[in-house]
Amino acid sequence: MIGRLRGDLVDRDLRGEVIIDVGGVGYRVTVSPTTAVSLGDLGDPVTVHVHHHVREDAQTLYGFAERDERVAFEALLGAHGVGPALALAILSVHPPASLARVLADDDLDALCLVPGVGKKTAARLLIELKSRFDLPDQAAPGGPAAAVPASSARADVHNALAGLGYSAEEIREVLRDLPVDGDASVLLRDALRRLAVVR
Repeated sequence: MIGRLRGDLVDRDLRGEVIIDVGGVGYRVTVSPTTAVSLGDLGDPVTVHVHHHVREDAQTLYGFAERDERVAFEALLGAHGVGPALALAILSVHPPASLARVLADDDLDALCLVPGVGKKTAARLLIELKSRFDLPDQAAPGGPAAAVPASSARADVHNALAGLGYSAEEIREVLRDLPVDGDASVLLRDALRRLAVVR
């Protein structure tokens, strides 16, 4: 799987595709209009973080200027009914930090700003996406709230604890005290020890 491309920007379609030349091979990469503009001028060296999406009938590369955008994109894909086009549309309107605020604030209207998302879909997405992002209680002073997408080891712990019957509140409390990264099995053991003390 391709996770990152570094090369020269040789073509750009502001509707959503760029071509990056890497050692003489031109890779077609689907991007948001914002990313397409942010990559600079044709001929400039660029680096994009890539999600390699494979289906039976096609393989598509989705590119992001920042790694956290790709991680958030992959977390969005895990939600029911969210395909690559909708995930990209959501991130085009709400970058990761903004999306974290939307989810933390239950901001239905903000999600409805995404083209193709009505109130019913937005309400479902708010519920589903909260379980896929570890959200802080509030933004740090002077900075936006940050989401940790559920592709991390913490998400594996979250899913394991939910499967064991722990409540969302118990899981949220114990995850708050765990490191952001690490081995999922080690984090799970630590979480279970903490929960045993609480109970």
